[in-house]
Amino acid sequence: MLYRPLGRTDLRVSALCLGTMTFGEQNTAADAAAQLNRAVAAGINFIDTAEMYPVPPRVETMGRTEEYIGRWLAEHGGRDKLVIATKVAGPGDWLPYIRGGNNRLDRPNIEQALDDSLRRLRTDYLDLYQLHWPDRQTNIFGRLGYEHPADDTSVPLRETLEVLDKLVQSGKVRHLGLSNETPWGTMRFLELAERHGLPRMVSIQNPYNLLNRTFEIGLAEVSLREHCGLLAYSPMAFGALSGKYLEGRRPPQGRLTLFSRFSRYSNEEAVAATADYVAIARKHGLEPAQMALAFVTGRPFVTSNIIGATTPEQLEQNLGSIELTLDDEVLADIEAAHTRQPNPSP
Repeated sequence: MLYRPLGRTDLRVSALCLGTMTFGEQNTAADAAAQLNRAVAAGINFIDTAEMYPVPPRVETMGRTEEYIGRWLAEHGGRDKLVIATKVAGPGDWLPYIRGGNNRLDRPNIEQALDDSLRRLRTDYLDLYQLHWPDRQTNIFGRLGYEHPADDTSVPLRETLEVLDKLVQSGKVRHLGLSNETPWGTMRFLELAERHGLPRMVSIQNPYNLLNRTFEIGLAEVSLREHCGLLAYSPMAFGALSGKYLEGRRPPQGRLTLFSRFSRYSNEEAVAATADYVAIARKHGLEPAQMALAFVTGRPFVTSNIIGATTPEQLEQNLGSIELTLDDEVLADIEAAHTRQPNPSP
C-alpha cells in the first residue's frame, strides 16, 4: 500500500480509501465487517462514510452505515491506527428527515450532526470531518451553468468555519475537509482560515473518473498549490467503467440495475466513452476496472482514491489496482479517448 500526507497535517493516509456508502443497503453488517477486515489487512488505514449513508438515502436507513462501522470498531479495536472520516449533510428539501429538513451548516446542525455521528461510530473523535456539500446554491452534483441566487440566504462560510473551529478545539475533530465544492468555495475557505486564524481545509472530496475529469479544470491547481488534495469518489463511475453494463447488460445486483435514479454515467456519450476505455484496457491486457482505478490513483493531485465494492471479488480487484502503474502508451490512449469524448458525465 502507498501512503500520502493528508494536506499539511501529520497524518498519512492510504492511497486507497475504503468507501462505505453501500453498507446498510447492498451490504449487511456481516458484509461490512468482512470488507473492513480485508481492507485493513491490505494496508488501508482510511475509511470514509457520511451521516446520510447508505445511498440511495432513505429515512429508514439513514445513519446505518456509521452504525455498522461503529460496531466493527468496537469489536475490532485499533482505532488509533485508523483515519476515520465522515460528513455532515448540507441543506436540501430531498432530505426532510435529517434534522427536520433544516440541515443548514450552522452551529446547532453541525454540533448535533457531529455528536450523532460520534455516537453511531462509537468513537470520541473524528480524524476528518467534511462538509458533504455547500450550504449555498451552486452548481454541484453534475449541474452545469452557474445561476447566481437573487437572494442569498446561505450560512456565511466564515460562520460555518468558526463552528468547526470550536469542534477542533474541543478535541472532537482533528481535521476538516470539503466535499462537492467549487474552486471559489475552496479558495474562500482557505483564505478565511489564513486571515482569521481558523482551521485549514486539508482535503476536498469530489467525483473524479475517466468519464468525469472536470476536477482538472479549476480544482487540480488548487489542490496542488494549496496542499488540499482530492479524495476522489466514484472512481469507477458507479461500476460502469468495469464494462459490465455495456451492450445493454444489467447484472442483477449491479448498482445501476437496482437504482434507476443513478443515470449520470448512462447517457449515450458516456456509454460510448466507456466502450472506448474498456477497449483500451483489453488492448493492453489490463482489467478495465483496475485501469480506471489506477488512472485516478496516479494523478498528482489525488491524495486518496475512494474505492467501494459490494462483493469480496470486487474488493479484491479494487485492492489489486494499487499494484498497477499505467505506462505512457496506455496513458496516451486514454488521453486520445478523452479528447474524442471529453467529460460525458460531468
